[in-house]
Amino acid sequence: MKRSVAAWSFAGVLAGFTGLAVNYALTAWWDQTSAVVAVADVVRDHSPADLVNWARKNSGKKITIPVILLILAAVFALAGRLGRRTIAAAACVYLVVAVIGGAAVLAVNGAKATDLVAVALGLVVMVASMAAIGRRLSRLQSLDDQDVFGVVWRGRRRDLFAVIAAVAGAAVAATVASRFLGQDVRKQKAEQQSLRLPVSKPVVPPGVELDIDGVQPWETPADEFYLIDTAFSRPVLLAEDWELRIHGMVDREIVLTYNDLIAREGVEAWITLNCVSNEVGGDLIGNAWWSGVLLAPILAEAGPQAGADAVLQTSVDGWDCATPLDVIMDGRQAMLAVAMNGDPLPRDHGYPVRTIVPGLYGYVSGTKWVVEMEVTTFEKVDAYWTQRGWGELGPVKMASTIEVPSDGDDVSAGEVVVAGTAWIQHTGISSVDVQVDGGPWTPATLGRAANLDTWVQWKVTLDLEEGEHMVSVRATDADGNVQTSVRADVLPDGATGWHSVSFTAS
Repeated sequence: MKRSVAAWSFAGVLAGFTGLAVNYALTAWWDQTSAVVAVADVVRDHSPADLVNWARKNSGKKITIPVILLILAAVFALAGRLGRRTIAAAACVYLVVAVIGGAAVLAVNGAKATDLVAVALGLVVMVASMAAIGRRLSRLQSLDDQDVFGVVWRGRRRDLFAVIAAVAGAAVAATVASRFLGQDVRKQKAEQQSLRLPVSKPVVPPGVELDIDGVQPWETPADEFYLIDTAFSRPVLLAEDWELRIHGMVDREIVLTYNDLIAREGVEAWITLNCVSNEVGGDLIGNAWWSGVLLAPILAEAGPQAGADAVLQTSVDGWDCATPLDVIMDGRQAMLAVAMNGDPLPRDHGYPVRTIVPGLYGYVSGTKWVVEMEVTTFEKVDAYWTQRGWGELGPVKMASTIEVPSDGDDVSAGEVVVAGTAWIQHTGISSVDVQVDGGPWTPATLGRAANLDTWVQWKVTLDLEEGEHMVSVRATDADGNVQTSVRADVLPDGATGWHSVSFTAS
């Protein structure tokens, strides 16, 4: 019989992905980083700045792991083809993959040599699976053409399919099991449910909502709040294990446990967060009731030394950002947050503790899973995103959006309600104006502002004739500054420009 290249390629791919599935299951069980995720982290951290910024803008994190898996599929197919001659050749390909994966695992923040056990066992499964399939495939394909469809051929084919089914079943079982094996994930959920934090449930202040269908709720539910971070696998950190170390240019180093933190006087506030990647009219923004402890008094206890102007915050997964020290200390409600909308922080939003600094974009302030703060100077540090061309200080820029009507809508002519939101945290919005088809500006009615750190809703009723219309919006802040019409990209420090929508009145 002819030795089918496709069959051997399939065998290589199946064996390779079975090993990956076993590695994934074991790392979930042992609460470690899987080899694929570790490689993705290395790719992220060592990619050129232009590529990282393109990926940030184009959901690159969502495609990184699929691309890695596609590359691995091609490599595993090659291993299978080499296995036609000798299984040892296929094993060498799998070994190279394991070495690369192991090196990536060791590069993970906090990795230990024992983390390589899951990589080694995954390699063993790859080689053993390839050997089992390859041996039976060779026996089947060694038959002469006249034996095809004969008794011996049917028996060997049945034996081959049985092994393939067993290997595929092991891969599926390992993948499914990985969903249930995370000990720390289960422990974290139980811990979150048992916590009795000294926080209150959110009560939406009267007058902040204008009750316009289509305008996003003034309070953003936690499960609808935007998510932006660099983690391919979000860390699982227990409150009982959490510590924050404050050191560097300070008179006294401080180490806080979770119990130390929540025993301090608490603070709660409505704070709007928006991402520096939010384009004009974008939806990377949310408003929540945050509960925690003010950061300024803790830093004051540490005693920042003369010349210090930055706080380098570091997450448990190694991500970092540098925050202006004077901003944290200027009286705003910069906090170590432990709760969101009255409940312990969700894992995806930084459980057990994250940092929030109103008025700054998160890339210079909002550290999820924060475990370390070094008081230092901007001259001495080069944080994750500033290494990649983003601005150093990251103050939030004034913005406003039209949410009703949506771009491209068809509305009834006559009285048309136009509404949306506007924000500039820690300054506040004083007015919003709307322009129709390049004409004069019409002032809008504002909802009540709960404080300077939240967005405000606005609305205006326009009398529009039939036809195509374009409406633009601009805001004015509490200091009298009018939102600029100049369009700027999100890089290096946030987008600017008026948001406009076009629609038909009929």
